Amino acid sequence: MGLLEGKKIVVTGVLTDASIAFKVAQLAQQEGAEIVLTGAGRALSLTQRFARRLDTEPQVFEFDVTVPEHIESVREQVRNSLGRVDGVLHSIGFAPEVCLGDDFLAAEWKDVAVAMEISAYSLKTLIDAFLPLMSPGSSIVGLDFDNTVAWPAYNWMGVAKAAFEATSRYLAKELGPRGIRSNLVAAGPIKTMAAKSIPGFKLFEDTWADRAPLGWDINDATPVAKTVIALMSDWFPATTGEVIHVDGGYHAMGA
Repeated sequence: MGLLEGKKIVVTGVLTDASIAFKVAQLAQQEGAEIVLTGAGRALSLTQRFARRLDTEPQVFEFDVTVPEHIESVREQVRNSLGRVDGVLHSIGFAPEVCLGDDFLAAEWKDVAVAMEISAYSLKTLIDAFLPLMSPGSSIVGLDFDNTVAWPAYNWMGVAKAAFEATSRYLAKELGPRGIRSNLVAAGPIKTMAAKSIPGFKLFEDTWADRAPLGWDINDATPVAKTVIALMSDWFPATTGEVIHVDGGYHAMGA
């Protein structure tokens, strides 16, 4: 019997089969869950394409977190497909190019606002969409990147991730009385489509495995996905508002 046997899971953010979200979707099915995927804009066709590579092809629904009308439409589609929601994976992030790179001061508020809405506020948007389908024991898990320090080139995305973590904590406070958990997984660098958009990502590739005491494989999302699956299962019933690092131990090491 799998960890997610009988559970109904919504997975966002599948763009390729190298996506962390794809590995989460794959493992969720293997652990007994029934899943649906969501995608947005031009990426929707990518989500549909890679849905066909899963063991059982799930339904794919359009959900752009910047379009208010999608909140109700995706809720009804998921209600008709799954009936209820036991778990949601937040794997959504975007920042305009000017928000990344070498010049932190270059971004204007209109650029930063886009990064904040899509990369942080969207965690609350997912709750707006799926809370009516969730019940005690449900779990939302977001994919994070450690933001306790300033990283080269990460810039305003790092600021957005700090807001993301704060949002998760406040959601944990708000949803706890309903028996619903909100947690994040701070992953080490994985070679995904999103990572390729970060200038200087090669710096992470070159140093992470050397400094992480357990080592680190930038091509293997399995350790991250396993942690997400565990958090969506019934084995973390009293854990919420948490950020769990899955980075080979890199975050705990000094310079």
